Amino acid sequence: MMGAALAVLAGVVIGTWFRPAATTQAPPAATIPAAVAVAPTGVAAPAAVLETPPGAAVAEPAPNTDATPAVLAGPADASELSRLRARGLDIPVKGFSAPQLSDNYTQGRAGGALHEALDIMAPRGTPVLAVEDGPIAKLFLSKPGGITLYQFDPSGEFAYYYAHLDGYADGIAEGGKVRKGQVIGYVGSTGNGSPDAPHLHFAIYKLGPEKQWWRGTPINPFLVWRDAKP
Repeated sequence: MMGAALAVLAGVVIGTWFRPAATTQAPPAATIPAAVAVAPTGVAAPAAVLETPPGAAVAEPAPNTDATPAVLAGPADASELSRLRARGLDIPVKGFSAPQLSDNYTQGRAGGALHEALDIMAPRGTPVLAVEDGPIAKLFLSKPGGITLYQFDPSGEFAYYYAHLDGYADGIAEGGKVRKGQVIGYVGSTGNGSPDAPHLHFAIYKLGPEKQWWRGTPINPFLVWRDAKP
């Protein structure tokens, strides 16, 4: 009996020695991958670049004004008006005659500025005509005036400014010459023009001695045609 008891006791002790200890280490936590930021495949279109005349110290016009050349002096004298009348300038919008024009030259604009131009309301796409022969001095995209065109007279004394165009006519290019009555563009509302009121913003400037297309003395276009016959 004693031998059997000792054998049982030895088995218990040996079993205790060789029993694997209970593990206290927790299983490794699952790794959650961080969210991956994916760059968009599309590339945003660059903002429109507005051209600035070289050396021009001209402040950006207020949002509701037209991008007309900087004023050197004003107003123009009677002799300049007489010379323009003698040229027999064409009305710059096809289908219009002098009695249909309204004088809005002195209308106020934002910031107390004057309009200093002639607005001719017409359906979008109506042809815009060169008022006389002369070279195209500049094709210019501006925030207020939109698609614009600057034309000089043959002698380089005056500049004619056409703004809010819907586009240029085929073949129009800087440095090219246009003929009186030639289609140079189309009435629109680009720039700050109202989409519901397409029109041509037309201005005349007497150029300074430097012949800079962005600077001149304003002349009221309405007065050029005021007494003209239909």
